[in-house]
Amino acid sequence: IHLVLGNGTVGSKLATRLARSGKQVLVLSRSAERRDFESVTALQADATSLSTLLAVAPEANFVYNCINPPYDKWDSQWPLLNKTVNEYVIKTGAVLITCSNLYGYGPHDGVLTEELPQRATWKNGRVRAQMWAQVKSLHDEGKLIATEVRASDYICPSEQSRMGDRVVPRLLAGKSVQLLGALDQPHTWTDPDDVAALMAVVAEDSRAWGNPWHVPSNEPKTQAQVIVDIAREIGFDNPKVSTTPTVIEKLIGVFNPVIKELSATGYQFNAPFIMSDEKAR
Repeated sequence: IHLVLGNGTVGSKLATRLARSGKQVLVLSRSAERRDFESVTALQADATSLSTLLAVAPEANFVYNCINPPYDKWDSQWPLLNKTVNEYVIKTGAVLITCSNLYGYGPHDGVLTEELPQRATWKNGRVRAQMWAQVKSLHDEGKLIATEVRASDYICPSEQSRMGDRVVPRLLAGKSVQLLGALDQPHTWTDPDDVAALMAVVAEDSRAWGNPWHVPSNEPKTQAQVIVDIAREIGFDNPKVSTTPTVIEKLIGVFNPVIKELSATGYQFNAPFIMSDEKAR
């Protein structure tokens, strides 16, 4: 039994992939939605309640944590979610595969590899680092089996992507695009389909357990280059792209909590931010 927690960008793609490979798949979310395959069962439950999880899914062999709380509420929601998921995995004896990102490393002058210590200093980065530290400790103590898949910023048609809902509709309308951060710094971008693919692989490969893995991704590109590539695909030549002035970004952050949190990731866009995926290839 493969239990996918969360039916967002990665969770839905992962469930689809697992179902197509003939797995028995359960997808649990706060709001049950239709399933695309007969072998996928949609469940509705609160993932912060261990008793509720056990009631709706008393058994599982693999648990994929693809939950995605509101970006500006990670510090208040993730700790209990992570604790409950860990307890559920211990209770069922399932293998835990967590969908994560690069926030935990914090600023680093060089290429990011899985061996780097997690030294994030800002709120959401610390949350991610603490989550893995807790899971890794439980794994090392033999209380559960776990691994983690880490991706860089997504390239996809979704609100979870800097290049998705905030960009594509404007390009389709022939309008200019304004982005946060520098436009000329190389950055690694990840396709959520590749995240789902790697999660499916490491789940059943014992050599992967106990360690984090970076998702195989395309060669780094600047934000400006990505905009040009997207525009070319939709037939829009010479798109106008600019960066939001820092003072304006801070002003917007006063009224928009998500933008306020995104501002803390400025180090990822104002200098090269490159992830090595050699280990997982």
